[in-house]
Amino acid sequence: MSDEVEKAQQAERGGDTIFGKILRKEIPCNFIHEDDSCVAFHDISPQAPIHFLVIPRKPIAQLSLAEDGDAKLLGHLMLVGKKIAKDLGIADDGYRVVINDGKNGAQSVFHLHLHFLGGRQMRWPPG
Repeated sequence: MSDEVEKAQQAERGGDTIFGKILRKEIPCNFIHEDDSCVAFHDISPQAPIHFLVIPRKPIAQLSLAEDGDAKLLGHLMLVGKKIAKDLGIADDGYRVVINDGKNGAQSVFHLHLHFLGGRQMRWPPG
């Protein structure tokens, strides 16, 4: 079992998260994108040559708990990731977008976040 899977098995929904602390700037982070709805930054444990996260400022615990009113925000997260992928030079060759949801989805931080991975050939199946 990987470290992330083990972390996901122990993770609890609710309360503060590392992403909340990053958003409040209690933990230093070099944002590669920041706007009123979201931020993006490089993953501290990259799983590909390019690996960044896009997280909403709104604390949605997981995708399966998003509401109909979050549709515009969810679309915005994807479009921000697409723009960053282009800016970082991985858009032409392709990249993978991953959203972990819940324990079986290996979600170790209960604040919605999108992983964008590129710069190498991805494998299939992913799980």
